[in-house]
Amino acid sequence: MTVVSIIKKDLEKLVSGLKMSLSPNSDQLGQVPSYDFKKAYELYSLLLKPVEAAWKNSKHMILTASGPLGQLPFAIITTGPFHLEKDKEVLFSNYRDAPWLIKKIPINTVPSVSSFVALRAMPGAVRAKEAFAGFGDPFFNKTQMTHPINEKKMHGDTNTDDIAKLYIRGIRLTKDGNLDNKKLVSCTIERLERLQDTADELQSIAEALGANPVRDVYLGRRASEKQVKSMDLSDRRVVAFASHALVPYDLDGLDQPAIALSAPSVTGDEDDGLLTMAEILDLKLNADWVVLSACNTGAAEGAGAEAVSGLGRAFFYAGTRAVLVSMWPVETSSAKKLTTSLFRHQKENPALSKAQVHQMAMLELIEGPGMLDEGGRIIASYAHPFFWAPFIIVGDNGMANLN
Repeated sequence: MTVVSIIKKDLEKLVSGLKMSLSPNSDQLGQVPSYDFKKAYELYSLLLKPVEAAWKNSKHMILTASGPLGQLPFAIITTGPFHLEKDKEVLFSNYRDAPWLIKKIPINTVPSVSSFVALRAMPGAVRAKEAFAGFGDPFFNKTQMTHPINEKKMHGDTNTDDIAKLYIRGIRLTKDGNLDNKKLVSCTIERLERLQDTADELQSIAEALGANPVRDVYLGRRASEKQVKSMDLSDRRVVAFASHALVPYDLDGLDQPAIALSAPSVTGDEDDGLLTMAEILDLKLNADWVVLSACNTGAAEGAGAEAVSGLGRAFFYAGTRAVLVSMWPVETSSAKKLTTSLFRHQKENPALSKAQVHQMAMLELIEGPGMLDEGGRIIASYAHPFFWAPFIIVGDNGMANLN
């Protein structure tokens, strides 16, 4: 056993410094912070280099991380010193050559050692017949039903200032401000804001899996609590939710983590529109994946981490084998590319593990052309970890899927 000599306060400072590199304080593309490679390699030197001989020839790295380390994806650690040169090509292209840990090994996370043992001991499940069910872009009030969401302009608009903007989702917005950063005395489900591009992402995942983007994707008013609870989800291999993840006291009377779905004032249903942790436990799943897109485990004071921790455990007990969650509010176009690529690889290569297809999707973003405008001109690379590293796999046993 190797024991690392670092006090919690110093570890928190190290992690918080790296998190700042992944948290733009502006919607301008050029304002994404420079990544702190010194801290990234310092973490590697503390945690993984002392035991490098034990894992460097392995096919998978399976981690359990709590406290400060639970707030970062290990993929962004670097395995050697790296000096960031000036961009030779487009913005962020200088990040492609960094010695990211994810270049060496696929990674997935388990909540605890006991859960890892339990996952390894699980008998092989009968494969679900249907590929996908997705729920997202719910309506939280009647006004949202009649007014289109304030969609981002397409890259390539004639307004050059717009091309330079970041379009970030995953921030839990209400009409009165951000739930993570503003203390609200009172808030109800009707005050939540819609999340742009989530409908497009769910439809893209459906297409990548060979599912029907109309039949298997439930959007707007159809993305309801009643719809989720009345369906036979045990026959779906992938189940995705693209909406706000809430923690206790985000909304009036909410005493447990929940996923926000269409409000009862919209659906006319008798429920409250919140799929709570207790209600998830009652679901009957047989899913290879549950995707919690637009959750944010990097939320202020760990609130988002609490949401995903509670919701993730509930989905495991309900019968899923892995949960894909985001660690910070994601840039919308790169998030769509990553999740779509991941599930395309999973469909094309069913013998590969979840961690392997996730690694492939991340490396594609790092090495790929990046953000394009309408004319096909590259305006930025996705090689900065802000774009390619937000999602982690929680659960799974690290083994390949069985047909």
